[in-house]
Amino acid sequence: MTPEELAAVGLRLDVDGAVATITLDRPEVRNAQTPAMWLALGELGASLPDDVRVVVVTGEGDTFSAGLDRAMLDPANAGEGTVLGLLALSDEDASARIEEFQRGFTWLRDPRFVSIAKVRGHAIGAGFQLALSCDLRVVADDAKFSMKESALGLVPDLTGTKPLVEHVGYARALEICATARVVTGEEAARIGLATTCVPAAGLDAAVADLVAALVSPMPGVVTETKTLLQGAADRDLDEQRRLEREAQVRRFRALAAAFAG
Repeated sequence: MTPEELAAVGLRLDVDGAVATITLDRPEVRNAQTPAMWLALGELGASLPDDVRVVVVTGEGDTFSAGLDRAMLDPANAGEGTVLGLLALSDEDASARIEEFQRGFTWLRDPRFVSIAKVRGHAIGAGFQLALSCDLRVVADDAKFSMKESALGLVPDLTGTKPLVEHVGYARALEICATARVVTGEEAARIGLATTCVPAAGLDAAVADLVAALVSPMPGVVTETKTLLQGAADRDLDEQRRLEREAQVRRFRALAAAFAG
């Protein structure tokens, strides 16, 4: 997508070598999200250069994302491509449309790169789920997470439920979702939701340090490691050991080729 097309849906992409930064750029509405933004995010994920090894997702200004743009729930905005537009579809077609929206979030799990949510201020509803879609979350001490969907009579449907349970466990995830309460940056780090919580003034530096550490290994190492870890909880030990062996053989051969070159 062109910069102009991205700007039209409130997104900005900056690629600097192995690092891509995606910025939600609608500060006038606290980076509220729309279905058009979700579709564009999915296209971005499919078109990133192969040499990108780290993707940073952040919000312009002092907040990550206030979640779904409330204008999308206004009956005046019930046309095709909007949230209320789903009501005009059959259950099957509405589900298929939501699946298209979800692709704007699922691509962040791709083993080709490590994704980092850089969170300051509010990460509400869809904003919370976008942060959960990333591999790592570095948050400022002013961060405030909330799964607001239940307060609107809805459920989280943008792929956030699985990683939330994986990070904090079923009981805590249920409590966070069902009550729609605020989780502070400090609590997020304490319960395993955030990788680290730092003073707001130090957020940029903390993310820069993490990015530098992630791109320092030779290409391929982090991808192999991420692939091994992603499914480890669902595999038995013998299967995991086999995958470790196969990955290590590939790494040995890559190292040999590098030294020979």
